[in-house]
Amino acid sequence: MDSITARLHLEWPGFTLDVDERLPGRGVTALFGHSGSGKTTLLRCIAGLERPREGRVSFQGEVWQDAHTWVPTHRRPLGYVFQEASLFPHLTVQGNLRFGQRRAAGSRTGLEQAVELLGIGPLLGRKPDRLSGGERQRVGIARALAVNPRILLMDEPLAALDHQRKQEILPYLERLHDTLSIPVLYVSHAPDEVARLADHLVVMDAGRVLASGPLQETLARLDLPIRLGEDAGVVLEGRIAERDARWHLLRVECAGASLWVRDTGAAIDHPVRVRILARDVSISLTHAEGTSIVNSLQAKVVALGEDSHPALALVRLQVGTDAGAATVIARVTHRSADHLGLAPALAVWIQIKAVAVL
Repeated sequence: MDSITARLHLEWPGFTLDVDERLPGRGVTALFGHSGSGKTTLLRCIAGLERPREGRVSFQGEVWQDAHTWVPTHRRPLGYVFQEASLFPHLTVQGNLRFGQRRAAGSRTGLEQAVELLGIGPLLGRKPDRLSGGERQRVGIARALAVNPRILLMDEPLAALDHQRKQEILPYLERLHDTLSIPVLYVSHAPDEVARLADHLVVMDAGRVLASGPLQETLARLDLPIRLGEDAGVVLEGRIAERDARWHLLRVECAGASLWVRDTGAAIDHPVRVRILARDVSISLTHAEGTSIVNSLQAKVVALGEDSHPALALVRLQVGTDAGAATVIARVTHRSADHLGLAPALAVWIQIKAVAVL
């Protein structure tokens, strides 16, 4: 069953939100877009913090809003994480967590699980002014989870953090992704967060949804190339299969592909995601010899599409067999595509630099 159905129309001076979406009932759904695209407004409407005159919001068959129904925010079974944790300065971390828990009738089990998942046990006796930005946000997330919500809404939870603090907290968010059984709606305009956390992607612009679907499929579209940041590309799921200690490399096994990447310290058999940008993929008709590029894979052209510049084309490629295949996108010039005779079903080789795989 779909977790969230949102049909919403909201008009403000200079901005209109017009959305009709069904979102999955499990995993992390990222609402992605530039500032002003409407992603936070959509999240606030789902939470009941904004009340459009026209719309319907339902969660797992329960109607939260329609022409005859309005369920206020405090009666919706959700946890909400804002950009700023906004903790009570006079209370300890434990006091902040218990205050939120009492107001929403959360359970002790939910609180204990949240503390463990976010690694904040050693912080319970501290006041907020003794916490780093990343620690405060982890406490804010734990507070949202302590009430045992049936859905978690997160509004750019890392936007106020610097790069170092973001890297500190992302592993905890990945742990939530792997552990939580409830759906998560995650607003972000940061490509690295979306690539690491999202299962489903909703791309927004000017109050409307441009694209929506599973992360890997949506990123691989050529009819509407999605750029997470500076370039189009794909995200692949895999596991660490081998470590080359001498050269500080890891081999990641994905469906249909085996890739060498920089050693991040991950353990053998650990699940990982790799992000491959279209600009970092080259195409050859034959297997290249005498090259510095360590990742050379057999592939098949699936489709060609236009890029944002008339000189450039995007090529969708399948690596591996239909039973276990990975999709990769390459950016080439139309001149190169013509020179190579690129066309659907053509067998080719692709090269991907190990230093370019994210």
